[in-house]
Amino acid sequence: MKVFLTEVKKMVDELAKAEAEITSWISRSRTIESVNRLPGDASARRYYRVQTRKPEVKTYVLMRTEPFVQEGMELPFIVVQKHLANAAVSVPSILDVDPAKGYILLEDLGDVTLLRYLQDVISADVERHLYERVIDSLVNLQVYASPKRNPAEIEAYKLCFDLEKLMWEVGFTVEHFYDGYLKRKIKEADRKTILEGFNEICTELALQPTVFTHRDFHSRNVMVTEPKKRLVMIDFQDARMGPQQYDLASLLKDSYYQLEESQVERLIDYYIARWEAETKERLDRGKFRYIFDLMSIQRNFKAIGSFASFLNKRGDPSYLKFIGNTFENIRRSFLKYPKYSHLREVLFHYYYF
Repeated sequence: MKVFLTEVKKMVDELAKAEAEITSWISRSRTIESVNRLPGDASARRYYRVQTRKPEVKTYVLMRTEPFVQEGMELPFIVVQKHLANAAVSVPSILDVDPAKGYILLEDLGDVTLLRYLQDVISADVERHLYERVIDSLVNLQVYASPKRNPAEIEAYKLCFDLEKLMWEVGFTVEHFYDGYLKRKIKEADRKTILEGFNEICTELALQPTVFTHRDFHSRNVMVTEPKKRLVMIDFQDARMGPQQYDLASLLKDSYYQLEESQVERLIDYYIARWEAETKERLDRGKFRYIFDLMSIQRNFKAIGSFASFLNKRGDPSYLKFIGNTFENIRRSFLKYPKYSHLREVLFHYYYF
């Protein structure tokens, strides 16, 4: 117990020191009223709300990460933020940067995520119209932040969801969810079914044309600001090239918010219409939906691995409650395609028993 208390005291002291550094860094203007810790995301980043003193009270958000002196202004978050802003995509403004301390000062977008805002929708029509606005933003990102319209020397253009990356994510979930969290002893024949089945799916996905992808585009990573209800994308630093269905599947087959299947179908139709209007390119609707479903399966399977890894690596069980919704997304997609029935049966056998 004495050793435990010593470790706790050390942790508290380090946190206090870090927050004191933050206050010192921001207080150069001598106008700071308060600095308060905000709930974080699934990463190791920390966020603080900074409020200035009267007479002109303003608030900002400070993001604290590991020092990035070596990367400097080439830090992926900064590079992608600038790239998206230049493409007229709504992202938080960067106001100040201190690479040595790992500080980035951002505009304050408030506390209302799309997920929270959806709690107050009063009808399916209101829900659909809100998602249509988000899809407008997504199409804007895919068209105007992609190499065809916006050539740029950025690392994200060199990264892609190829077969190797997609299959690595499948293996990640098998390792962290089935092997690590559930501690299942998967038979060799069943493990072969999983890997061969997903290899077929991921090969199809890797053959698709690519666009710039946010990579984690869901209801927790879109902020709804007051008073104009501006929709702002956050958590975009891991962007890379991928199928246009990637972000759409993340949005419409969300682990955190379940849309009715009929609503998903309407929103896919809306996306296709917006894409065609913006690009003047025709999409094969049947093929588009097929790739959307395959992408939903792979994307949700990867999310399950992430949720389990947060517990395995960081001792954080808070995301385990979303695994049920995520598996339901996978189940619904698989049921449309009898050729994947054996893969579905194996995945759910080791999940349920």
